[in-house]
Amino acid sequence: MTIVADSSRREELLCRRLEALRARVAETEVRAGRPPGSVTIVAVSKTQPPEAVRAAFACGQRVFGENYVQEGVAKVEALSVLPLEWHFIGPIQSNKTRAIAEHFAWVHSVDRLKVAERLATQRPAALGPLQVLLQVNVSGEASKSGVAPAEVPALAQAVAALPGLRLRGLMCIPEPTSDEAVLRARFRMLRRCLEELRAQGLELDVLSMGMSGDFTLAIEEGATHVRLGTAIFGERKKP
Repeated sequence: MTIVADSSRREELLCRRLEALRARVAETEVRAGRPPGSVTIVAVSKTQPPEAVRAAFACGQRVFGENYVQEGVAKVEALSVLPLEWHFIGPIQSNKTRAIAEHFAWVHSVDRLKVAERLATQRPAALGPLQVLLQVNVSGEASKSGVAPAEVPALAQAVAALPGLRLRGLMCIPEPTSDEAVLRARFRMLRRCLEELRAQGLELDVLSMGMSGDFTLAIEEGATHVRLGTAIFGERKKP
């Protein structure tokens, strides 16, 4: 009985967090002059057990993001009976592309043509096109994944031409900072990149930017998808 009660309390807390986050997203949409429902919350469930995802599902959450291939695939398979939409949002190693192509509906972190080509070749036709975003290194950090902004147009045109994929937009992870001006500048850079690609004839509609600490700024700057982990599930336990 104690285990059941603890599980019930955890689900109740998670539901309260999700309800509060949805309210903040809706308020920010109004403040930014965005249409209601124009922003999708991607619940970042890395390091969370399948039970936590089930609890979030019970609270109405349907879109989840995973950073690690092996963990993510195991979770996708364990929860296959639920109508969930799985997004892969972590760095992509070439030897892991098949697992990603076979298990996920979206990939946010494509930053090399080689990776895109492998995903395209390995995507099962029965699953339909894999929805992909290009990760852009808006902060210029050498240690961070992502294509340089100047290289985005060439990569976007190449990826858009690949069968088995549908290029939907761009993603970024700015450097950790509490400086609102810096964050807004990074988000605006990504939005400008998207606008330039649209001007070149690409039909793109997604900006994946903003996490638990800065998602309201990202929405004000045009985010369509915000990736929220700790704001939903709480602080992750350190190993």
